[in-house]
Amino acid sequence: MARFYRDAYGVPHVRAQTVQDLARGQGEITARDRTWQLEWLRRRASGTTAEVFGSSAVGWDRLARRTLLAHTARRAHAALNQETRAFLAAYVDGVNAGLRTDVHELEVLGLAPEPWEEWTPLAVFLAQHLLFANLGGKLWAQAARDALGPDAALLSHEGPQSSGSNAWAVGGARTRSGLPLIGGDPHRVIEAPGIYQQVRLACEDPDDPFDVVGLAFPGVPGVPHFGHAGDVAWAITNACADYQDVYAEPTPYDVVERWTETVSVRDGEPVEVEVVVTPRGPVFEDGLSLRTASGVLGDLGFDAILPLLRARTVDDVDRALDHWVEPVNNVVIADRAGVVRYRIAGRVPLRDDGNRRGVVAPGPDTEWDGWLAETNRVDVPVDGQVVTANERRGPESDAVGTVFVPPYRAERIRALLTGRDGLGPEDFAAIHDDSRLATVAILRTLVPGAFDGWDGDMRADSREAGAFAAWRSALVRRIAAEPVFTPLHESRHDPVLRSWLDVTARIALALPSLVAHGTPYGIDLARHAREALAETAGVDATWGETHVATPVHAFEAHGLVPPPLPALPVSGDSDCVRCTGSLPGITDEAFRGSVARYVWDLADREASAWVVPLGASGDPRDAHHHDQLALWADGRLAPVVTDWARLTEEP
Repeated sequence: MARFYRDAYGVPHVRAQTVQDLARGQGEITARDRTWQLEWLRRRASGTTAEVFGSSAVGWDRLARRTLLAHTARRAHAALNQETRAFLAAYVDGVNAGLRTDVHELEVLGLAPEPWEEWTPLAVFLAQHLLFANLGGKLWAQAARDALGPDAALLSHEGPQSSGSNAWAVGGARTRSGLPLIGGDPHRVIEAPGIYQQVRLACEDPDDPFDVVGLAFPGVPGVPHFGHAGDVAWAITNACADYQDVYAEPTPYDVVERWTETVSVRDGEPVEVEVVVTPRGPVFEDGLSLRTASGVLGDLGFDAILPLLRARTVDDVDRALDHWVEPVNNVVIADRAGVVRYRIAGRVPLRDDGNRRGVVAPGPDTEWDGWLAETNRVDVPVDGQVVTANERRGPESDAVGTVFVPPYRAERIRALLTGRDGLGPEDFAAIHDDSRLATVAILRTLVPGAFDGWDGDMRADSREAGAFAAWRSALVRRIAAEPVFTPLHESRHDPVLRSWLDVTARIALALPSLVAHGTPYGIDLARHAREALAETAGVDATWGETHVATPVHAFEAHGLVPPPLPALPVSGDSDCVRCTGSLPGITDEAFRGSVARYVWDLADREASAWVVPLGASGDPRDAHHHDQLALWADGRLAPVVTDWARLTEEP
């Protein structure tokens, strides 16, 4: 049986004599802490959210059914090796043992959690990442091309709207301890409960010992993305790889399979959903199909989970990640031998270059032809550094993807590291907290003199930052109202995809590129900038008065009141290292950004530190529901505690 311990922030530490007991324990403690979240994730993965939320949830359920989330998860589960399947089975046993009914959201909904099946963790992981890659971006790019022709490229913002990350490392010759340091933070929509769960997994089997602290996905065993195993540590960022294709399907469809499923709707009539699979993939929307790496292979890469937990060296982690499929990640790895390595992990399909660089591809004759073999692997010198922040890394990136993020975060981190020695965890924590916004220098050229006395630091207490943000939003709204963009305001796709197709949001993301062009689409940006400056001349508020942390809860999208959280001011912005993303022209609220921050010290794991935006518990009545929020908002980290004597055992 597993034993459970907690630190001062309620972070669960799971200790067991066998791997199976450990998996069962991780599942049980996750269910104890996150029952509502697990029920919500299970329903998203199975396309049954409308049973709970009614007609407002039908769009997601339709998409989940049509894209075969559960179907692909079952295939991937069947293909796992025997040991991984047993590990998953034990985890699911633990989840089902730990599910509670005394949780606020379940009580509001009059709902009891339903049991998980052995393939459910794979479906949950798929659902979390369905819109993580190319689908939304390709639909936007096609819409922009249809409306604007060749000039659509001016609205291309190198970067995913809802995903990103920072990760960096330095060799031991640059640190105070003489061993490497890794730091970083994943960027996603900030959810309540949080998308990552701090956890420790310690197996005390003398024939199979390991002890890993890391950030887990609730509902998924192990710590596939961010972990510190004592002798080795690893971290990832989104590689912005192109591993999904959208196809315009000829009609009538060339059908491989077709069936009908029924979506039950709370307080409404059931909705019939036709599921159609063509030779290219499932039809997710009338006339459009989707091909994904996981769908083609029937694999997600879960056979990497146990080897990662057992890893002792950089080579061990590297070999484990050879199993990985999607999402495709940049990986930074370091060990106590002093090795620091960067690689790409995941499956990138090879296909005709015109198709790969296209938007929505024509249906027939668009086959994939194998997988990219080159992992872009490189070892970092002992006195060197590596930074990955979703940017285009060089010519080698051309084989990986077509759209990357602007280089602002990566360049800033490199500048903060370059030329520095004797680095310690506190120095990496300070890099996390850097809120200098590089795009200020580009945008203020439109209004000479207006913001020249300000250094571009988006600190929460800065009135200059508040004035700049107000002006920027007014400018974005004025540009978005230009007649040339009218066709893009028309809804062309299911509302569930709307956030990827919002014209104002896209103009906000592309604003530096538009400014660099001068007069894009014949628009007089300078005039709009002057008028926006006059419009916001009376603004005398700090950035933090409007830029507050706003975690997203499932209740909000369906007309229910979420559990209350304090609205704390935060520093940073979308293109800052301290990523607390807003959408200029729409909202200043920080609804996406760093969903965890961490520093992994290879010399002393207890010198490591981490933080999440809320807390260890998903229960709003628990003391640890949001006891890390103030730390996160202030740019501070909590200590990683691994001494069992400093932890409290839980019955």
